[in-house]
Amino acid sequence: MMNRKIFFAMSLLAMAASAQVKTDVKVFNLAGPYAVKTPQQMDSVNVKGDKFDEKSLLGDLALSSQPQTTFEGCVLPSLADSKSVGVLSFYVNNSDFTKGTISVKGPKNCKVYVDGQEVMGEVKLAPEHHEVAIRFLAQPSDSDSVRVTMDMTRALMPVVTKQHPYMVHDLTDGKRVRNISLSADGKYVMVAYQTTARGGKSQWSYELRDVKSQRLLSRPGSMGEWMPRTCAYIEEEYQGDKRVLYKVDPVTGQRTQWAYDVPREGYTISPTEDYIIFTGTEEGPKEDADVYQVLEMDDRQPGWRSRYYLKRYDIATGLCQRITFGRQTTYLSDISQDGKKLLVVSSYSRLAKRPTEVQDVFIIDAQTLKTDTLMQCAGFLGGGTFSPDGSQIIFTGTPEAFDRIGCQLAADVTPSMTENELFLYDIATKQVKPLTKDFDPSLTGGVNWSAADGMVYFRAECRDYIYLYQLNPKNGKIQRLPVNGDNIYRLDMASHAGTVAYLSYKTMEPASAYVTTNPAKKGSEVLLFDGRKALGDAELGTCEDWNFTNSKGDTVYGRLYLPKDFDATKKYPMIVYYYGGCSPTSRYFESPYAPQYWNSLGYVAYIIEPSGATGFGQEWASRHVNTAGRGPAEDIIEGTKKICEAHPFINKEKIGCMGASYGGFMTQYLQTQTDIFAAAVSHAGIANHTSYWGQGYWGYNYSEVSMANSYPWSHRDLYVNQSPLFNADKIHTPLLLLHGDADTNVPLVESLQMFTALKLLGREVALVQVKGENHHILDYSKKEKWLATQMAWFQKWLKDDPSWWDALYPAKGL
Repeated sequence: MMNRKIFFAMSLLAMAASAQVKTDVKVFNLAGPYAVKTPQQMDSVNVKGDKFDEKSLLGDLALSSQPQTTFEGCVLPSLADSKSVGVLSFYVNNSDFTKGTISVKGPKNCKVYVDGQEVMGEVKLAPEHHEVAIRFLAQPSDSDSVRVTMDMTRALMPVVTKQHPYMVHDLTDGKRVRNISLSADGKYVMVAYQTTARGGKSQWSYELRDVKSQRLLSRPGSMGEWMPRTCAYIEEEYQGDKRVLYKVDPVTGQRTQWAYDVPREGYTISPTEDYIIFTGTEEGPKEDADVYQVLEMDDRQPGWRSRYYLKRYDIATGLCQRITFGRQTTYLSDISQDGKKLLVVSSYSRLAKRPTEVQDVFIIDAQTLKTDTLMQCAGFLGGGTFSPDGSQIIFTGTPEAFDRIGCQLAADVTPSMTENELFLYDIATKQVKPLTKDFDPSLTGGVNWSAADGMVYFRAECRDYIYLYQLNPKNGKIQRLPVNGDNIYRLDMASHAGTVAYLSYKTMEPASAYVTTNPAKKGSEVLLFDGRKALGDAELGTCEDWNFTNSKGDTVYGRLYLPKDFDATKKYPMIVYYYGGCSPTSRYFESPYAPQYWNSLGYVAYIIEPSGATGFGQEWASRHVNTAGRGPAEDIIEGTKKICEAHPFINKEKIGCMGASYGGFMTQYLQTQTDIFAAAVSHAGIANHTSYWGQGYWGYNYSEVSMANSYPWSHRDLYVNQSPLFNADKIHTPLLLLHGDADTNVPLVESLQMFTALKLLGREVALVQVKGENHHILDYSKKEKWLATQMAWFQKWLKDDPSWWDALYPAKGL
């Protein structure tokens, strides 16, 4: 009688074998066949002593670049009078990890490739749009049959079209528009593109076009800097060790030497074009490389001891002379239109009082260097821009700038330092007027004060959108301009015309490039690059707004993403995502946290904008301050429960959550507050507010935002009670901790502490480090595996399928 244990083991093996799904491929794309010749054999063996192998005739025929026809026969294609090679190919789109074999019967000589790589034996297919190609050698008038079979752990549907669900390579590959700039008169536009091939190799290209006709004028070798008044752009080259700047006519391409032997540093050209301001660097005192003193927290940052200063290069004489000197760094904020005034900011630390970095602001006469001090030890201030006549300045700043003159909140409420406002400063009277106090959107980026129409143009976060606005500085009226897109992320204005160029994303499209000569008039724009081209053959699901009223009576905004082939009768696992830092999760399409990609893997996605984010008004943003996640977490939990109640197709037992940076902290904190999540992913999350406050390069700076005037010794409730680490025993959700091991923003120790705690508690936790990467994972191949790690974790816990995770991180048996 057979031993029961042996019988049971054999039964398991049989069940595993039966789990394989065989699929015969019936239809292919065919390239060829092309005639090949056997080489003249000058000897019976080669220099290595090897005999000629007929398989070498397969050669290097490109797998997918040849003209193709559809092939549905069962007899191998061949030529009547010659040996030949050809390629049979097809595609598979799998939303879950699968593995198995691809067998080819019939041709005596063939090779199998998946995504351009030859495969032999077991094939492992991560969720992706895969190309399978069979390169074959046929004899003259070959009558061999051909049969291709996939024997995989999941059923796969072979197709011959390139259309596919939006997959991980679609996040980065293809042609994307990256920058745009206008000539002074607004007649010519330069656009920069990045084209990335599978594998990560990128190429940059540039186009110079006539705005009115869109005619392509040239393809410059770089993104040239436009002259501020003359219709020309700057190209630079080196003559020996001399840096030379040339003016280039955009129509004729004629180059004229403009500035010779200029400093090798960043620069700003005067609006009058008669001088250039360069930013020089002066190295600070050195320390012993092995045993050294750290002067203050920022001294850990490379280059912190260096100081920046300004120098002026005169075009007529070539004389370059220093215009600022001292122990403090100085920056150029703006130059007046007449070229006479320099707006200069000197910044330095003041650690004993919030804010810990302050500025002195000066106006320096560009010729005499006579200096007028506008402000000293000013806090909460950003950059400034001169009015066209040079009599006023618009400053950016937080609601606390200028003694809270632009703050809506009660005196005992601390606003968020990441909420940005505009202030009008009169140089003669030194009076300040808030311009956006009652304007809820939060400024992002700088401002353009147009010399053509006197209006101020700026971008601002309006909830989870970024729009373009026009402000009339005379009456304070602000209007949103009817430009295209949901996220305006690049903006340039002609310095002497009303023309505006911009790049913008739509919620479900990569960035497009536009130019408009009348930004206030809807439909006046010219489309230079259609972002939909960057999608290639990828197909998307859908996105719809989903907002709810929370228990406090607030409207909490959000978005629900559904797969392309959504079926409301099915049950779907869901991934919940929320903001990192303090900005809302915008409609920026190319984020690595891409709900359109999660859709393609069979998840619905809920993007929620909980309290504390900018763009919803000062009061909403202030809820980020001194709460250590308490209010935002309540919104996320309430929203997740309500969206499940409203949508029966969401499997409320299979919900995952994910976030990075502050969002990584939020992921960890949520698991101490609720059990509604079946899996969680925290990238670069803060586990311990006290250690982050002291260890991260900007930890104490961020604490000025989130823990304003609160410190570990005075507010244990925030630093201890609200830290996930001190509540680790409450965590029962399987938690994946991801971290770049060179992260200087949120150091690796934050994940190490939580990993240690959960390991000692015997909880389900995994830690994956990314070598050499900082706060953001930028390397192409590392990013690919980092993304796979996230989705493999969700496949394991939300789909009850550990196969992808096990393939990435096999059990070690230690």
